[in-house]
Amino acid sequence: MVTRMSKLFLRTLREDPVDAEVASHRLLVRAGYIRRAAPGIYTWLPLGLKVLRKVEGIIREEMDAMGAQEVHFPALLPREPYEATNRWTEYGEGLFRLQDRKGADYLLAPTHEEMFTLLVKDLFSSYKDLPLSLYQIQNKYRDEARPRAGLLRGREFIMKDSYSFDVDDAGLEASYAAHRAAYLKIFARLGLEVVPVSATAGAMGGSRSEEFLHPTDIGEDTFVRSAGGYAANVEAVTTVVPADIDFTDAPPARVLDTPDTPTIDTLVAAANAVAARGEADGGPWTASDTLKNVVLVVTLPTLERQVVVIGVPGDRAIDLKRVEATIGEFLPIGGELRIEAAGESDLAKHPLLVKGYIGPGLTTEHAVLGLEGSTKLMYLVDPRVVAGSSWITGANTAGKHVFGLVAGRDFGWDGVIESTEVRAGDPAPDGSGPLETARGIEMGHIFALGRKYAAALDLKVLDQNGKQVVVTMGSYGVGVTRAVAALAESNHDDKGLIWPRTVAPADVHVVAVGRGEEIFETAERIAAELEAAGLDVILDDRPKVSPGVKFGDAELLGVPTIVAVGRGLVDGVVEIKDRRSGVAENVAVDAAVTYVVTASRSQ
Repeated sequence: MVTRMSKLFLRTLREDPVDAEVASHRLLVRAGYIRRAAPGIYTWLPLGLKVLRKVEGIIREEMDAMGAQEVHFPALLPREPYEATNRWTEYGEGLFRLQDRKGADYLLAPTHEEMFTLLVKDLFSSYKDLPLSLYQIQNKYRDEARPRAGLLRGREFIMKDSYSFDVDDAGLEASYAAHRAAYLKIFARLGLEVVPVSATAGAMGGSRSEEFLHPTDIGEDTFVRSAGGYAANVEAVTTVVPADIDFTDAPPARVLDTPDTPTIDTLVAAANAVAARGEADGGPWTASDTLKNVVLVVTLPTLERQVVVIGVPGDRAIDLKRVEATIGEFLPIGGELRIEAAGESDLAKHPLLVKGYIGPGLTTEHAVLGLEGSTKLMYLVDPRVVAGSSWITGANTAGKHVFGLVAGRDFGWDGVIESTEVRAGDPAPDGSGPLETARGIEMGHIFALGRKYAAALDLKVLDQNGKQVVVTMGSYGVGVTRAVAALAESNHDDKGLIWPRTVAPADVHVVAVGRGEEIFETAERIAAELEAAGLDVILDDRPKVSPGVKFGDAELLGVPTIVAVGRGLVDGVVEIKDRRSGVAENVAVDAAVTYVVTASRSQ
């Protein structure tokens, strides 16, 4: 049935919504695809729902084609399964929790690993039942502290999540590869550029993880790639570690006065004033010769605050997202963490940490006392801090720094952590050349989960030898609502949206421009014939709306082809415009339908 603008539940806006930060948010609201219901929560209007359903349809077709089977879980779930995997606590403040009238605890699901696992446990018990892949397209909920960018980071969103179940690791590898291939087909059909990159598993766990990032300047994720083919989210990049240095003949460390040097820049200037580098080293001291000790506070899911100190070269800044992705190795509690710089009240609880002059040890007669022994704090270092490397660093006394403090001789550490910013030009870990940095939106994420959830929920099957074995699992997600936003973000101009034909709410937008009956009758006839030819049609049949408003709405809505029926009728032509290229042609009225159908099928 032709969609008539005169009857369509739609009001376009001429002004941008005041809370819109990115183009997709601005245009989806202005064009009447979505409407804000609350912070981070949106109502889908008729045209928006058509786009959403087309995105879902492509995802569903490719999942079915790879052999996955669709199920549908409730969004409201009981507490007990999440207690069994400890995620009731680990999710921290990001989880929507509620109680029923009897006081029983429930949650609005952020993901459904537990429910998929329990469903398979309930129905299958033999290796003959596997491999198995199940998926759903379902609403998810996260209590985002600062929802932003419209559909890109909301509190309610739609995901396709799927899970594979295999009897062994070889089966998991095959399921992982099948999902990866299906994802590449999904994004290709959507017309959405993605870059698969290595990623950290985080709280999900597992042995392998990849993200599918859509490159865009407004993306929240930073990733890197090299000319040689390496690609990774910055959180997963590993540092090329220097070789250890023989410190047999290294001179002893010494404490020098360096007053008024609380920053790296002031320290470097003072260092060059009070102590020249040895001739073998050459040149002045630089920030890379200093060891900066950053004090962070990790807020655990239990809301306990734990202070951690990280030693990094002074020319490198801490990347809190990288810390968040890697700190779990040293604080094995899982779940959602919050990382922030320590405040004055945090430092006040540890008087040996002298702000601006913190070091990994106290050099009194060169008997270095590590931070762990002196202040009960965990001390981690950057991978560049290797045995034998020599540093200028704080002496834990105001106005004093230690020169020539040798790692492995004068101080130790509790662990090595990837925590600093990744820069353009840094070497790729695989030796494939220097790295380039870019921004992207995470469109999908796949995990080789392994046996974490199956073991926690006792999902076992009998193998070929009649022995019970724990099933191994994979987890695979696609952001459905996020895909709509990403498509809008990458397909628009200053006039409005420009949808790819595969997801557009209609194939053709027929606009009746003018007041004569012949114009409206011709527009009606063309719309009906286009629909009979198998195309989805929007007809702007509003009788008392100006041509300027109609053309503005047509370009704002972003349907791929616009057919304008107006004053050209006196010459027997209509104007047909390709929304993406902006090219418009006058085509004979009787040839218009054939022209549009042929053009639509060739794209």
